[in-house]
Amino acid sequence: MLMTDTIKAATAAELPPLGQHEPPLQGVRVLDLSRVLAAPFCAMMLADLGAEVIKVEHPKGGDQTRHWGTAIQGGERTYYLAINRTKQSIAIDFSKPEGAELVKALARESDVLVENYMLGALDRYGLGYEALCAENPRLIYCSVSGYGRTGPSAQRPGYDSVIQAESGIMSITGEPDGEPSKAGVPICDITAGMYATQAILAAIVRRLRNGHGEAIDIALFDCTLANHTSVAANALLLDHAPGRYGNSHADIIPQGMYHASDGPIMFHVGSDAQFARFCSDVLDMPALAADPRFVDNDGRRANRDVLDELMSKRLKTRSRQDWIPLFRRAGVPAGVVQNVLEALRSDESKARDMVCEIDHPTAGRINLVNSPLKMRESTLAPPAAPPLLGEHTDRILEGRLKLDAAAIAGLRAAGIVG
Repeated sequence: MLMTDTIKAATAAELPPLGQHEPPLQGVRVLDLSRVLAAPFCAMMLADLGAEVIKVEHPKGGDQTRHWGTAIQGGERTYYLAINRTKQSIAIDFSKPEGAELVKALARESDVLVENYMLGALDRYGLGYEALCAENPRLIYCSVSGYGRTGPSAQRPGYDSVIQAESGIMSITGEPDGEPSKAGVPICDITAGMYATQAILAAIVRRLRNGHGEAIDIALFDCTLANHTSVAANALLLDHAPGRYGNSHADIIPQGMYHASDGPIMFHVGSDAQFARFCSDVLDMPALAADPRFVDNDGRRANRDVLDELMSKRLKTRSRQDWIPLFRRAGVPAGVVQNVLEALRSDESKARDMVCEIDHPTAGRINLVNSPLKMRESTLAPPAAPPLLGEHTDRILEGRLKLDAAAIAGLRAAGIVG
């Protein structure tokens, strides 16, 4: 059985200088102890930026998302594939002491650890911040949870749909006379992952200055409150709970989805000058811009129903193919309403390289959404297939922890690794 002193202890090394067009996080080592969406999304962003990301999963079943969504050729499922590209997978049962020692050894030579377990769960295995920081003071330890590591709900599990309800997002989403509605994507999870990435990058910069690691506490609830931005300002400064405006906007008029003769279009008029061009150059109704009721945004907001009726009647007289060029020439933001597949296959998506083709070991050649990050002096890591469960176990144990084949075989026979 593996003993602690057989594992090579190491600390995260100083990062070497980068050459031009190398990924900015090349040389950064990330230990990903997370599952489902928010924290794995964060770890995937770090992998896109060039970090070496090792995803630790239980040998039996792995990340829950390996069993969510639709299975494609080879048995892998869509949900897992969406948020785990360019990672390595090691299968370790760290509920067993020998498995916990393996994770500790990996943490000793990691720069960043990302986790989203329930409060106190990792402490039971000696994998909490205090224990790991004592062995690697440079470790940046990022915890992502529903409600944070402090506060009355710190012990509660947090899921995107419930956070959407509790944070107020649902109360402002949907039609004015309809039911509250959640967003079509898990927006709380996604933005929490983005905030976590931002905090980790800041902690890396801080460590370059003082040499010390950091404990980061990211809560889905907090992040979603922050996402309210101007809506929150209206609520706090006016002491009034905002309502739902459907596809329109609480403050900026006109904005919304309107129907041409052959389908919906969406446009946004962001200033009085744009409104004047919209009326004269798009609608061919210049008198509308001079109407005292609509001459400024405050007036348009007070008379939104009247304006909406006039615009709607006019827009139904022509096709989308007729209207969109007029919007473009007038400099008024507008577009047709597309479904997700149309958007992914659009000219804009192709020009921005937003879909990548990846060779997968069981599914063959697959298409996935690419990273949206674009930089002039740096490149991103080439997108690689999301790993099979335990696909890199032997490589990591041999290369990182210097275990020989006999030791790895013993661990596998004992069910500690997979």
